[in-house]
Amino acid sequence: MSMRISSQTIYDVGVGQIGSLQTALARTQQQLSTQRKNLSAADDPIAAARVLEVTQSQSINTQLVTNRANAKGMLSLETVALASSTSLLQDIKTLTVNAGNGGMTQKDRESLAVELEGRLADLLGQANSSDGVGGYVFAGYKSSTLPFTQTATGAAYQGDQGQRELQVGSTRKVPITDSGSSVFENNATGNGNFVTRPDAANYDRGGTGIISAGSVKDQTLLTGHKYQIDFQVVPEQPGIPKVTTYTVTDLTLNQPVPPTPIPAEPQPYVSGQNISFDGVQFDVKGEPADGDNFAVEPSTKQSVFTTVSDLIAALRAPGDGAAGQASLNNKLNQAHMNIDNATDNLLAVQSAVGSRLKELDYLDSSGDDLNLQYAATLSDLQDVDMVKAVSLFTQQSTMLDAAQKSFKSLAGLSLFNYIT
Repeated sequence: MSMRISSQTIYDVGVGQIGSLQTALARTQQQLSTQRKNLSAADDPIAAARVLEVTQSQSINTQLVTNRANAKGMLSLETVALASSTSLLQDIKTLTVNAGNGGMTQKDRESLAVELEGRLADLLGQANSSDGVGGYVFAGYKSSTLPFTQTATGAAYQGDQGQRELQVGSTRKVPITDSGSSVFENNATGNGNFVTRPDAANYDRGGTGIISAGSVKDQTLLTGHKYQIDFQVVPEQPGIPKVTTYTVTDLTLNQPVPPTPIPAEPQPYVSGQNISFDGVQFDVKGEPADGDNFAVEPSTKQSVFTTVSDLIAALRAPGDGAAGQASLNNKLNQAHMNIDNATDNLLAVQSAVGSRLKELDYLDSSGDDLNLQYAATLSDLQDVDMVKAVSLFTQQSTMLDAAQKSFKSLAGLSLFNYIT
């Protein structure tokens, strides 16, 4: 039994099939031109959602790359300022050593003082280094405020203790600045545990005693108290040599050291011999005058600008004679220790900045790896297989061409073609 198919049906079916083939061919052509296998979210909703997530992560990673570049720029500026400041302190240290030359006159020391004033101005300039975007490197959070202003005794800090940070990793923030206070003012005096200094009136009494910076003999015995060493001198008399003794008083407790007997027995003084008590140890050289005294106090924090200003003042103070030279040497010894401490602090900050820069390099390497991973994931999710797509396009094109030709032949069939 045969079934008749109307001409309308033939046309409808043919046109529908050709339309479907054209639609499939057009889709493949669009995939080839965009190089994307999913032309809309409807093609693969799960892949589309995943592409959005990965793209957002990739954008965040790109922003972190920019942040790390900005962080490196800021830290590089700080590194330059710290290196220059360290060089300046080394020059100041050399000038301090030269100032201890006993053959120098007051005029020579004045020349050194003038030179040190230039170094102080240069050091202040480094502390006020610009960050390149209208602010200052060492101002803390108050980046638009000039960090240091010069004063008669050094410099006053106008910034704050803030440490600006940048997000340089998904879970990592890195400080990109250090406060001027922590860099230029966080310097221990003396040997870091205690500081020794002469009484200013020793010079007027003609004493030539020079006290050393000292060291810690026993950390467990340190008290953190203030002490005073007083010298008594019995002048030489016929048949009786001059006798110099000293006593130690704990000013914090207001009692002699040791506390018994009372009154404490004076100890014989020998130039250069160690004086030890309560875990501290130092020596005094020279010939202290009767009534001379020296102080031993806990170390404090001192600005490097104050240290240099004090050094300049010491060079300009009267320094003639043995008493003047002793007074100068005492001040120079203090300056040596304080400059060394300031240099050590600068080097410690430099080391910390270098560690941050090294970390940024590691984060850059990790960020590059992440970028490659994101790119590979996105490629798997949305990139079309070009070989497969070209092959499919050729196949679909051939099928469409065959369908069009066959439809033309089919549509041309008619009984009238066989009537003669």
